[in-house]
Amino acid sequence: MENGVETRGAASGELDVRLLGPMAVHKSGVALPLPSSRKVRALLAYLAMASQPVLRSRLCELLWDVPNDPRGELRWCLSKLRRLVDTPARRRVETTGDTIRLDLTDCFVDVLEIARATQAGVETLDASKLAALSALFAGEVVDGLEMDRNPHFNAWLTAERRRFRARHAAVLEHLARRAPEQDALTHLEKWLELAPFDQSVHELMLRALVQRNRIPDAEMHLATAVRLFESEGLDAAPLRHAWRTARAQPAEALPPQTAAHPLQIVTARGAPASNEADPIAPPALRRASIAIMPFTDRSGPSGTYASGLVYDVITRLAKLRSIFVIAQGTVFALHERGIGPEAAARTLNVDYIVTGSVQLEGPSIAVAVELAETRTARIVWSEVFTHRLDDAFVTFDEIGNRIVASIASEVEATERNRAILKPPTSLDAWEAHHRGLWHMYRFNKGDNEQARHFFDMAVRLDPTFARAYAGLSFTHWQNAFQGWAPRDLETDLAFDAAGKSLMADDRDPAAHWAMGRALWLRNQHAQSVSELETAVDLSPNFALGHYTLAFVNAQTGDANAAIGYSDHSRNLSPFDPLLFGMLASRAMALARLGRFEEAAQWATKAAARPNAHPHILGIAAYSLALTDRLEEAQTYAAAIRKTRPEYSITDFFNAFRFDEAGAALFRKGAKRLDMA
Repeated sequence: MENGVETRGAASGELDVRLLGPMAVHKSGVALPLPSSRKVRALLAYLAMASQPVLRSRLCELLWDVPNDPRGELRWCLSKLRRLVDTPARRRVETTGDTIRLDLTDCFVDVLEIARATQAGVETLDASKLAALSALFAGEVVDGLEMDRNPHFNAWLTAERRRFRARHAAVLEHLARRAPEQDALTHLEKWLELAPFDQSVHELMLRALVQRNRIPDAEMHLATAVRLFESEGLDAAPLRHAWRTARAQPAEALPPQTAAHPLQIVTARGAPASNEADPIAPPALRRASIAIMPFTDRSGPSGTYASGLVYDVITRLAKLRSIFVIAQGTVFALHERGIGPEAAARTLNVDYIVTGSVQLEGPSIAVAVELAETRTARIVWSEVFTHRLDDAFVTFDEIGNRIVASIASEVEATERNRAILKPPTSLDAWEAHHRGLWHMYRFNKGDNEQARHFFDMAVRLDPTFARAYAGLSFTHWQNAFQGWAPRDLETDLAFDAAGKSLMADDRDPAAHWAMGRALWLRNQHAQSVSELETAVDLSPNFALGHYTLAFVNAQTGDANAAIGYSDHSRNLSPFDPLLFGMLASRAMALARLGRFEEAAQWATKAAARPNAHPHILGIAAYSLALTDRLEEAQTYAAAIRKTRPEYSITDFFNAFRFDEAGAALFRKGAKRLDMA
């Protein structure tokens, strides 16, 4: 162990590789002489940090400008690298086909240790582990290894340095909040060096100085910070507010991280830039906030692909109205000032940050996207989308759809999981809403009642919270659909909650979605479809709107349209908690079209999903029966009877709203199973 961090290589006589600060390699505690060639050292750093084997062509592009024989030079560099890391008994430089990999699995590498330790989030680590990780940050990634005329390597190096500065800042922030009083200032000073525009560090520094009765030092710090913020066009009012708060109510200990609200960016005219988030909103009105930073464009000097895609993602994500999205002008203004994405996220004080790159690869284009939590430096989601560039507009529309839907889904899942771990009495409206979602997606009577309770809590805490009313409407819809409570009463309650959602925000697609579902319960098919179409018109990336259009049309309406809506909803949200409903809607539509084999195929996929309820199993059983696969159908019928022994086609029709022809088909399947 070293400073509480496991050093596998040092303990086993293998390699100890340090890439933070000046590069160093030790074996059994003895420093090994590094190759004099900067290219060899750069190759070591890049391969050590690569998560998978690297193509030779990528390494040639990375390390050589326009040499006569890049592959020959690469072979020479690899020979020098082998002398450093290989032994007669162990070859660490692995070449397979046209790829190269550096095997350091049993070695200690500082950057990999930090990446592993922070993968689940800095907040999960105890103070001793945080202190050990902080000690590993001996400087920038491979300090002093920049290379002239190697723009690709320098771009990679800059990105990695920003990434590890963000991790260091996250470690220091959590150390400062947990450390004993005598150590807190040390951590705050280091954090301040890394993130001088992070509002949180200034707030905590002012509070720490007041706690120690160092009022003149605090006043000097405030004056310096205000000048710094104003010189960069940032609003310093939150700092002055923090100072007044610290003087009026000095705390006994540094507080845990509170709700974040983005700082305003001051324009050249001195007015705040457009911002979807309210920077002075009271805590009860808190929402998660996100910044979509400009993507790196490797498609050419114009940069039109990347900037256009970012603008599209920002616009579409804002239309979902589920989280605060920082305006494009704000993030681009910070980018133009040379403030990196991670530093910009802390400057804006947002909860999440999205970064990415766009690169042309022959006839295709690759878009790499990453979603991370600002305060923990944890990567929440990452993906690389590769499409042929036959039609640029269609390609970027498809990629934009996937990015927006994935971001929204991953943020919601993260917020749900965070809310479920908090004591119920400590929840604010946002957290109560997400705790309600956690229970809602269990699709059983007990959890549905818990979900209703937390949605009720959310709307009491924030009567303007449209999404919470929509969730409340959904719980009443579930009671009616599943037969857990009197249908007429629950239908009225679902309609009432949906109406309150619309009154709170009639531009929220979820409000129209809730109303569309409530109208469906009332047998008002045309009005239901109209509301659902309004939901997807307001936000074309609202997956649940497309799914519910599939659900409604699959029973009474255009069955072919239902198939299209189902496919689109799954494309937007392939891991959605309601995926079983998306699949089942497709199955019902196929059955109505007489395509029974296909219907059975999709119905069994739906029934295999987690939390598929008896009505979904019923679709599978009846669809299989219509194909004369009675033995398989009886398996699903038996599964239904385990939870609902008296279940029959009557219960099925009490839930759904089929037209006469569709009802006749499913009744025929039920008769073959003696469930009619």
